Amino acid sequence: MNARPIHRNGSSQAGSPRFSRRDWLTRTGLGSAGALAVPWLLLSKTVRGAEEAAAGEPPPFQIAEVTTISQLNAYHGWPTLARRKSGELLLVYSGGREAHVCPFGRVELMRSRDDGATWSYPQVILDSPIDDRDAGVLETERGTILVTTFTSLAYEPILKRAEEAVGKENAWPVERLRRWQAAHERLDAAGRDAALDVWMTRSVDDGITWSQRQRCLVDSPHGPIQLRDGRLLYAGKELWKGQGRVGVCQSADDGLTWEWLAEIPARQGDDPAQYHELHAVETADGRLIVQIRNHNRQNAGETLQCESEDGGKTWSEPRAIGVWGLPSHLLRLRDGRILMTYGYRRAPFGCQARISEDSGRSWSGPILIYGDGAGPDLGYPSTVELGDGTLLTVWYELPAGSSLAVLRQARWRWA
Repeated sequence: MNARPIHRNGSSQAGSPRFSRRDWLTRTGLGSAGALAVPWLLLSKTVRGAEEAAAGEPPPFQIAEVTTISQLNAYHGWPTLARRKSGELLLVYSGGREAHVCPFGRVELMRSRDDGATWSYPQVILDSPIDDRDAGVLETERGTILVTTFTSLAYEPILKRAEEAVGKENAWPVERLRRWQAAHERLDAAGRDAALDVWMTRSVDDGITWSQRQRCLVDSPHGPIQLRDGRLLYAGKELWKGQGRVGVCQSADDGLTWEWLAEIPARQGDDPAQYHELHAVETADGRLIVQIRNHNRQNAGETLQCESEDGGKTWSEPRAIGVWGLPSHLLRLRDGRILMTYGYRRAPFGCQARISEDSGRSWSGPILIYGDGAGPDLGYPSTVELGDGTLLTVWYELPAGSSLAVLRQARWRWA
């Protein structure tokens, strides 16, 4: 992490401007509550259907139920679900929020010991003085629980506009403005910049206590994975520090320390700064797959995929796989097949899945897990396979007529 620092306008000291995820959050206007109007979410009809061109038929499946599981009156976002060796389910997410972008986000944890039939009251495990966003979770083979997140100051321009609107027709209520200002002023400008980073916290006692947060090298919504050789592999992106590289790092000591392993090459004509929100999986035949949220003009809004045949040391050039939707979560099922789940932010708004029978070399047509969303402020699904083979998928969703997103889950299985 000794590379050139990234300024708060997104450019490095000695180079061309970089488009960071913070810029993306700010420039897409995701700070406003309610329905979003984000151009890349609503691609023209000319690209619709292109993702089906080479897809095989999806296997038959059944949706057993879809339920809302969040318990507090707040905005919930960007969850990750994990199943422990004991069968207990862990669900982490950004909670305590007022809106998609605000200064109040914190990392919360809920548990289920009955396969998601009921969930515990949320436990706050990380609450920094600025916005804590996407949360990933992993139980390592040693039983350690790792939770990842990143901090953001994307709310700052929203707060500035609110301050400039005081006394005008569109002014915020005084109480709301004071609340945002009080949260913002917990740190001075230098302190806020120091708090801006990618983070991990660890628990070695089943989540009763948690370590001090430690800086990571990269970030992605669903965090690292464990490989069969014992290493932890974290596919992600350098956000606020470093050079903005997209690639993988690894840990050989149960997540205590991390080292950079390899950069993922950019596809010809792509700007790697437009790659976001990676996730990885190890296949039954020992290959590594990483999928990438793509914001380049070519295949905009689609998921790209690359592979490694040497344990992550080198990677193929990302390629389109014919899937519109993002970001994705990857899971190797017990039978060796690979399942990807992803948000679908155009009608039918919701969450979809694809299955690969050949270790990610090809993907089925879409499996519609849920398609009744009110708009594009939803997604980030992650899935676990329960003991009886049932699949449980959790995502976040902004319901119609509400300013507060909820956590929802679908229980489904192969027919």
